[in-house]
Amino acid sequence: MKIQLLFFGITTDLLGTSFLDFNITNNCTIACLKTKLIIDYPQLKNIQSYAFAVNESYADDKTILYPNDVVAIIPPVSGG
Repeated sequence: MKIQLLFFGITTDLLGTSFLDFNITNNCTIACLKTKLIIDYPQLKNIQSYAFAVNESYADDKTILYPNDVVAIIPPVSGG
């Protein structure tokens, strides 16, 4: 099934894009998605420290994804 990924901060630089259409298996959770992303995009090796939001609501690793969900991947932000 297809979902859309939105990238923010350093993830945009690492992947060279701010969004992707991405295929996942049925009943895939955020934890499953993280594993697939690390395999497909090893430059996201720090993905465990990133926040995830599904359809504009923060999500945890147990959140199940559905067709056409929009998943935002938000790395930690620091500033001064």
